[in-house]
Amino acid sequence: MSALRRTFATMASSTVKKPGKVVCIGRNYADHVTELNNQRPKQPFFFLKPPSSILHPGAGPVIQPKGVDLHYEVELALIMGKEVKDLDAKDEKTALDSIESYAISIDMTARNVQNEAKKKGLPWDIAKGFDTFLPVSNIIQKSAIPDPHNVEIYLSVNDKVSQQDSTELMLFRIPRILSDISKVMTLEAGDIVLTGTPKGVGSVVPGDVMKAGIRVNGKELEEGKIEVKVEKSTSSYEYAET
Repeated sequence: MSALRRTFATMASSTVKKPGKVVCIGRNYADHVTELNNQRPKQPFFFLKPPSSILHPGAGPVIQPKGVDLHYEVELALIMGKEVKDLDAKDEKTALDSIESYAISIDMTARNVQNEAKKKGLPWDIAKGFDTFLPVSNIIQKSAIPDPHNVEIYLSVNDKVSQQDSTELMLFRIPRILSDISKVMTLEAGDIVLTGTPKGVGSVVPGDVMKAGIRVNGKELEEGKIEVKVEKSTSSYEYAET
């Protein structure tokens, strides 16, 4: 195999594949619940983002739709390696064994659109589902994260740190998350599960540069880094109240 073909093969193997679905856990860090004046959930709360919202490293900027207050939310992503259905929340081994690898992600949110939807009892799909609304890092091999409940995730805007917390602060740990999802919808190989965001979410505007990543025992994982710019949309879409 030529050097060029090896390079392309390596790039392909390190990129998150298009999943059947992306399942997102909401309100899974107490301080984040507080900062958005939300109610603390009694059980895992989740919603979906479309696979078309995924933005791979180097694939371009995050696009801010017209009229949208664009917010960032850094999260540890689980990439499923096998089917999970009706999982027992106490079965930690099966839960962790079902994860093939990890990634860092930024769950972009049209906050004003989401707030209107919450106020009126409408779905959140638009607020979470725009193209480019899910920047992801390259794949992080499972062996690089011995304990997913003890890593630091962070996000900066224009080199100023906005989010930086340990996953040990999750309200619901990964076995419980996967259990609750799998009792509603079967998790399949390739599916992505976002585990929630810590405090510090906020707005970005065109020209801002977001950087996100993960540290394990204080060491930065290169494959978990994201650097992405925000640009203004040239689409005809403009947010208007429903």
